Amino acid sequence: MAEAARVDHAPKLDGTLDDPLWQLAKPITDFRQKEPYDGQPPTEKTEVRILYTQKGAYFGIHCYDSEPSRIVATELRRDVSQDLDDHFEILIDSNHNRRGGYVFEINPLGTQSDGLIVEEQGATDGGDFDRGWDGVWTSEARITADGWTATIEIPFTTLNFTKSNSVIWGLNLKRFIRRKNEEDLWSAYRRTFGITKVSQAGELTGITEIGSGRLFIVKPYGLVQYDKQTGQDPKFPLTGGLDIKYGISSNLVLNLTGNTDFADTEVDLEPFNLTPFKVFIPEKRQFFLENAGVFNFDIGDQDQLFFSRQIGIDPVTGQQVPINGGARLTGTIGRTELGIMDVDTRSSGPNPYANYAVVRLKESLWSGSYIGVMGIDKRSGNPQDSFNQTGGVDTRLVFFKDWIVDAHAAGTNSPVNISGASGSATDVGASLSYRSNWLDGIVERRKIGPNFNPEVGFIERTDSNETYGDLTFKIRPKITGVRELQFEGFILHAPDTHNQVSTQEWQGTFRAEFNNGAYSDDDIADVFTQRITTPFHIYKNVFIPNGLYHFTRHQLTYGSGQNHRFTYNFFERWGGYYAGTLNEFRVRVNYRPTAKFSISASETWDRFRLPLPNGNFSVVLASLQANYSFNRFLTFTSLIQMDTSNTQAVSANVRLRYNYRPDSDLYIIYNVGTQFASIAPANPPQVRETRFAVKWTYSFSP
Repeated sequence: MAEAARVDHAPKLDGTLDDPLWQLAKPITDFRQKEPYDGQPPTEKTEVRILYTQKGAYFGIHCYDSEPSRIVATELRRDVSQDLDDHFEILIDSNHNRRGGYVFEINPLGTQSDGLIVEEQGATDGGDFDRGWDGVWTSEARITADGWTATIEIPFTTLNFTKSNSVIWGLNLKRFIRRKNEEDLWSAYRRTFGITKVSQAGELTGITEIGSGRLFIVKPYGLVQYDKQTGQDPKFPLTGGLDIKYGISSNLVLNLTGNTDFADTEVDLEPFNLTPFKVFIPEKRQFFLENAGVFNFDIGDQDQLFFSRQIGIDPVTGQQVPINGGARLTGTIGRTELGIMDVDTRSSGPNPYANYAVVRLKESLWSGSYIGVMGIDKRSGNPQDSFNQTGGVDTRLVFFKDWIVDAHAAGTNSPVNISGASGSATDVGASLSYRSNWLDGIVERRKIGPNFNPEVGFIERTDSNETYGDLTFKIRPKITGVRELQFEGFILHAPDTHNQVSTQEWQGTFRAEFNNGAYSDDDIADVFTQRITTPFHIYKNVFIPNGLYHFTRHQLTYGSGQNHRFTYNFFERWGGYYAGTLNEFRVRVNYRPTAKFSISASETWDRFRLPLPNGNFSVVLASLQANYSFNRFLTFTSLIQMDTSNTQAVSANVRLRYNYRPDSDLYIIYNVGTQFASIAPANPPQVRETRFAVKWTYSFSP
């Protein structure tokens, strides 16, 4: 348990702890390792002091280091992963519901990143938290002779915190030492826990008699741009819009958006799909990222009952569909977590107008467990497909901290029969998983009807009766430089609902993780059986014909240590591929010579040898990204991509961002190519555009 000390005014927030006010707070020092030796004392000392005034909380952080010259600090861009740097994270569960909270992250340069943890789930990319939420807070940091120090101010309005007396917060603190690949936590330091395990967080007391911290933010924007799409006349729109964020209570937040714009959203990396299935591409648009975890409804692997990229983006061409406006209400009422969203889009090209309504409810049970429901209603101007309705129930039950049961049942209703044949429009599945320091395992059963059609979701395949099992054994040998060895095997048997062979796969994998962050990921054998029922377009005029295919592939992967300014990884996979052969080679290098400048380059070379007309060909995808940060608030990013698979086109994106005040930005953007990639199978052609835009946003509290 930690205690905050009250002060009449804020301490000096200059990145040092020289202000005598910091000495009024009792330091938090009892950290423990999570990695590499969970529960053991850290190799370096850490102290955290917490103060508060009527308006906000203040954190003074001292990360002692016996070798301060080896502190890694290279990132100045806000909301970019700090995994390659030393950094510090603060988790605040201001409602003390032990289910989720806000996370504030800072590196030794004072660079900020923030986000949310919902239902003890981190980011989909494996990070500690979902970076879609942006809060207003201030930070400074300094590298000193004995380590590095940081000062942070978090206003109560940022936390939408309105309670004034006898305050108890859930609190956790995490320090990461990059060169040692060491994670130190104040609480929840078991290797299978971490900062996402909010139910195991500690407590912060002492905050009382504070003013209202009700959240109320108004954020208008103005946009001027030149936009020229392939085959269309150029457009010169001058437009604007508005976002509003209001705390109805300390547990409920209402978001409103009008004439929503995503010109400042990062472009997608261009994919090349080697499978006959859809491609999952994560959401990047800010309105949909914020509190996205509330609407999460997993139905297996990457499949989602609700997938926000189906709103405002054509799933086939990647073309943007204009959004008139939307509203979202998220939060908790007692033990119930809720999310309500309504978004309206106007017609654009082949996309008719549409309205999307989404409701998500979760009732908290015991630690980490819940039962939930979801309903989705899409109304469209397409007379052949005027509506699509999706509903589902799901549960997660955690037993003895390490055993987890997940189950779901969902169904759809639509005038469109996607399979053209009789069959159910349901998806039912359940899994049992176990996680410990030495063994991870999961068994799963799932049946998807041929007419299951969640148009506002993401599902890789339908008409499938899946059985899946996976075991991963983990050992930590006493070998110099080696942290962990893993041996994984899985089997997937997925015939269609008439028990005809459709997809089968089994794989054996060996992995090694090293103390410096280097890794190896090698597939000893990956054996596939795949039935193709519709000719599969792979390249230009090359189609893989219908049939039942059997092939085996192998893989070698190595990534260098992450504690150097120059890092690299390579990937080589070879073997059979639909009656022929395919060799995949991928390499990526990153160089960060200074904190202001970084550059990365990647290339993927796929060499096909197929027994088909024109079946001998190669596809090359390459990218070059450069970033320059004048300081923490003014950053320049450029990305050049090349894709020879369809159009043999080169695309480019250049973006200048000036964060001139908290949560307020000026963007200058130039884009040639595609901003959002297609998620459709068979590598369809993309809509290309030439766009120059200047966007201004201004955030204020009335």
